[in-house]
Amino acid sequence: MARISETDLILNDDGSVYHLNLLPKHLSETIITVGDPGRVYRVSEHFDEVEFEMNKREFITHVGTYKGKKVTVISTGMGTDNIEILFTELDALVNIDLKTREPKSRRKKLRIIRIGTSGALQEDIPVGSHLVTGYAVGFDSLMHFYNLTMDEQEQAYARDIQEKIGLPFQPYVVRGSETLQQQFGGDMIIGNTVTTPGFYAPQGRILRAPIKYPRLLEDLYYYHHKASDFWLTNFEMETAGYYAMARLLGHEALSVNAIIANRVKNKFAKDPNKVIDPLIKKVLDSL
Repeated sequence: MARISETDLILNDDGSVYHLNLLPKHLSETIITVGDPGRVYRVSEHFDEVEFEMNKREFITHVGTYKGKKVTVISTGMGTDNIEILFTELDALVNIDLKTREPKSRRKKLRIIRIGTSGALQEDIPVGSHLVTGYAVGFDSLMHFYNLTMDEQEQAYARDIQEKIGLPFQPYVVRGSETLQQQFGGDMIIGNTVTTPGFYAPQGRILRAPIKYPRLLEDLYYYHHKASDFWLTNFEMETAGYYAMARLLGHEALSVNAIIANRVKNKFAKDPNKVIDPLIKKVLDSL
């Protein structure tokens, strides 16, 4: 197997991966991720104990135990560019020999659960609810740089969304882990999540700068693939990156969303933490 160069796989002086600053021993079987670095503490406060902490840029990691099980929680910051870094470096920790810089012959599959916040695109999804993403729709450009394979159903959704919404590009569509959905999605709403490359214009918000698609929110609300009764339910900024990178690298990923806004009704949660905290506990109890 070809040796990976020092500039393709950058390691720190202690042998840890460049951005996450972690070693293989810091990873649990199931990894919990959050966007907001401050939310790492809202997860680890439930731990029996915290054994290890690492703060590196927006990537904050706590490793501990919950009811005797080892748990790693990592913050990613916002956007699919950070998700690419997260997945690539987590994969390197388990599937590349960091001393020889060669891929391992036996591959390990990671299980990664994203706990994030999201805005609903449908009137009947209330603020305060929890939603598990079945399919993720990527409006970002990350997968233009990878050879992502989509099945026929995913390709059909991608073409239909581009045509009906009038996008100048074709989004990518990826289904999440059905195994993890059964384990963690239990009583949650099952939805299809749009991942956008920004928070304002890409999500139909208008402040002072003129935006190109002023009807975007309305178009997403009305979109419907009749043959399979497929609707777009919510949007945020990372989930499609999770699902696509997991497929490319052979891992399992699931995104669970705390609905803190309903964009159709223009409602926002008075206290988002009251929506997020029960979701954190729900995931921890399902480990």
